Amino acid sequence: MKIVVDKAVPFLEGVLDPYFEVVSLPGSEIDREVVRDADALIIRTRTHCNAALLEGSKVKIIATATIGTDHIDEEWCDANGIMVRNAAGCNSGGVMQYVFSALYGAASRKSISLEGKTLGIIGVGNVGRRVDNTAMTLGFHVLRYDPPREAAEGPFEFCSLERLLAESDIVTLHVPLNEQTRHMANADFFRRMKPGAFFINASRGEVVDEAALLSAIRRLGPVIIDTWENEPDINLELLDKVAIATPHIAGYSYQGKQNGTAAAVRAVAHYFGIQPLFEFFPKTELPENEAVKLDLRGKTQGEIAAIFQYNYPIFTDDFLFRLDPSRFEELRSNYNYRREFFIA
Repeated sequence: MKIVVDKAVPFLEGVLDPYFEVVSLPGSEIDREVVRDADALIIRTRTHCNAALLEGSKVKIIATATIGTDHIDEEWCDANGIMVRNAAGCNSGGVMQYVFSALYGAASRKSISLEGKTLGIIGVGNVGRRVDNTAMTLGFHVLRYDPPREAAEGPFEFCSLERLLAESDIVTLHVPLNEQTRHMANADFFRRMKPGAFFINASRGEVVDEAALLSAIRRLGPVIIDTWENEPDINLELLDKVAIATPHIAGYSYQGKQNGTAAAVRAVAHYFGIQPLFEFFPKTELPENEAVKLDLRGKTQGEIAAIFQYNYPIFTDDFLFRLDPSRFEELRSNYNYRREFFIA
């Protein structure tokens, strides 16, 4: 059998070779010709799986080592007998880490107190729930907006979008990209936000109407952007105006990458009945890559900010990105995966 993999998916060296002819390429170079006789794909977001790529191929399963699937035409795949599997929740710890390192870092630079603040979470899935739990532990008031979850779980934990925007001092997006969420953060959205509120997007770039954000940015507080429209050709004017800018690496923790690769390999293994890989999980090569537990009880905001920055110096990522935004893909592909932290 033949499997085509995105070479940026880590921890795969030698894993699949006993069972497949392995072709490893940059995600953007996986094309119709190379997948024509492939049985399986392991990809990331840079490979767009649709009829243009897959029609006439023998691909049976696509495993993406990401939580999102907006780069895959799932309807077409389903109609053509191709199984699609994602790595749900794989990077939730890394994105949570990013949100709070960025939030406390930006607040420190702007001398903004976070005491008693309300944090509004839009999208309370695997990532949003991790952000929620950490926010509660740190003493934030939390508002949640997620219509599909509200319909399934009841209204007790959720509120309207109007209330969330009107009352939140920090608004953070954790939604998938679909027709309901595309450009949901539009001119009306920003007009409803509290003046001076933080805005964080670490979900998908197209969830935000960047022209509307640029028009509103003067009345907002610190804006933190990890995901951009038209990646890697990002809006340089927006880059210049935000408090923290990074090249779509919020989920790039060591543990998140382990989880994503494990999910993809296990999906392929179960599909083809490769029993030795049913419970595959990449080993942690060095103790310093293991997740660290933080005890923040009794700590001041400044002390918490310093601890977060020590464990994830987010301004280094911001600095390297601003030096040369044209290196967007290079910075992602060569990223030195950070270890996650979690709050005791």
